[in-house]
Amino acid sequence: MSQYSLEVLRQRYVIEKRPLEASVEQILRADSRAGARAILAAIDKRRYENRSEGQRLRKMLRFETSLWESGHQAVAGVDEAGMSPLAGPVSAGAVILKPGTRIVGIDDSKKLDAAAREELAKEIKEKAVSWCVVFVEVEEIDAINIYWAGIQAMQRAVRGLGLTPQHLLIDAKRLKEIDIPQQAIIKGDAKSASIAAASILAKVERDAVMRTLDVRHPGYGFADHKGYPVPAHYEALARLGACAAHRKSFGPVRKALGLPPLPPWPSASEREAG
Repeated sequence: MSQYSLEVLRQRYVIEKRPLEASVEQILRADSRAGARAILAAIDKRRYENRSEGQRLRKMLRFETSLWESGHQAVAGVDEAGMSPLAGPVSAGAVILKPGTRIVGIDDSKKLDAAAREELAKEIKEKAVSWCVVFVEVEEIDAINIYWAGIQAMQRAVRGLGLTPQHLLIDAKRLKEIDIPQQAIIKGDAKSASIAAASILAKVERDAVMRTLDVRHPGYGFADHKGYPVPAHYEALARLGACAAHRKSFGPVRKALGLPPLPPWPSASEREAG
């Protein structure tokens, strides 16, 4: 093969990632030139990554697959986003994936950058049987506390689905007011594709809200830190005071407003008892 043809092959099979025909692979493996070796190395690396990703996705779908095989076709993953920020709503997503759905790259939303989340969110919405994202606003967070606001958000997301799930997979919590069989999975957004899908949608939709709040309340940096308690946010709170988007039940916000601390939240056992 000529140098030009190697460039064409690299464009086709490395850059464009087309499947490599067996006849072309045979020719490349018989070619001792460095360019041919580099093309094969890139293809072999991609094949290994694809196999690894396939194995990871099968593992991410093990809870769903078990339920699908037992006859539960409508399995919903549920997760919330925005529990720890000092400002903005808490969001929750619920997603029902069609049995056998494969979404390359899906993972805990916290492990993904913003661009990856945005692209995955589009694919999730396209491939999901049903999905829903809801918000619990700051006023309600302050009225019932952030723990119960997160529970409310997840319950509303489940109820907002276009069909009733047969089973719920939830990140670390149980929804006692939802009369559907459910499983709480610790760090579920890293172990279940459905929960990961819900976490991605909840995060992407909430980030969009925070960009809107950044325009409405300039100077706090909401578009950058999304309301999370980072040094730049603390500095803005000290400089500007709190705004209407801030959660007045959170200690740093109360301090900025000159309000006394609230009593501590109920313990985990007290919350479960509630």
